[in-house]
Amino acid sequence: MKNNELLKMLENNARLTDKQLAVMLDKDEAEISAEIDNLEANGTILGYKTIIDWEKTEKESVTAMIEVRLTPQKDRGFDRVAEKIYNYPEVQAVYLMSGAYDLSVLIEGKTMKEVAFFVSQKLSTIDSVISTATHFVLHKYKDKGVLYDTAEKDERGTFN
Repeated sequence: MKNNELLKMLENNARLTDKQLAVMLDKDEAEISAEIDNLEANGTILGYKTIIDWEKTEKESVTAMIEVRLTPQKDRGFDRVAEKIYNYPEVQAVYLMSGAYDLSVLIEGKTMKEVAFFVSQKLSTIDSVISTATHFVLHKYKDKGVLYDTAEKDERGTFN
């Protein structure tokens, strides 16, 4: 079986049942179930998430993307520092990047002050961190392939 088709379907809708997947892929339900179990066991499927538009709830939060420049460590490169960073509970994602900075860190906090505290007291104090630049997310238009409510369009005039 081609796992990519199955994985793409699960990525787009993790609520599909094994029976629905079997019909869509023209496979036996038991075969689909066994394949999903295998993909979970070998770490290909890492988890299942629901995508929520938190702006439509009462939850107040701030999301920030932080550029981090580092000095790589001997024998470990950026791995040890990345591990230290991703273990903080407010950190949602850490990516090794090419270009002007080394790591991109996505964090979530209750307020801008909380994010600033994280950057100044936790992130910036890590050995090997040379500098940081924090960018606050003002509005999500699309995330993980899902379009968010775009009814809040920019109503400023445009020049033709």
